[in-house]
Amino acid sequence: MSTMSPSERRLHKELMSLIKEPPPGVTVDTESVQQNLSEWKINIKGFEGTLYEGEDFQLLFKFNNKYPFDSPEVTFIGTNIPVHPHVYSNGHICLSILTEDWSPALSVQSVCLSIASMLSSCREKKRPPDNTLYVKTCNKNPKKTKWWYHDDSV
Repeated sequence: MSTMSPSERRLHKELMSLIKEPPPGVTVDTESVQQNLSEWKINIKGFEGTLYEGEDFQLLFKFNNKYPFDSPEVTFIGTNIPVHPHVYSNGHICLSILTEDWSPALSVQSVCLSIASMLSSCREKKRPPDNTLYVKTCNKNPKKTKWWYHDDSV
């Protein structure tokens, strides 16, 4: 076994705990992670009693070697991108902990919980107001976007 970098050790530890004790509705696609520790696919279910009940979504987490000091790049992927005021149709997510409010104390688990709660608290399924323009003009990496957080009450 080759020696792991601190970043890989941290990812490995997080992965084990996420597989052992996942938050409700969250499962790791272990096959994808076995191929590449720096890219995780995570399945997340819409909770009962929310607008997304019965829907399944997939998140892609990409980590660089500065993790956990640098936030992961997190996007929705696949055929079902949730229709939500903070989720663009290309899967980019406007969530402050993914950029300026990131802290090394946060984890994949806390990001999944934040996204689940963001979906759960949604009252109306609609795209962000600037969706069309953003999707046309944005960088492939959502972390390069200068997010302007529309409205914290959503």
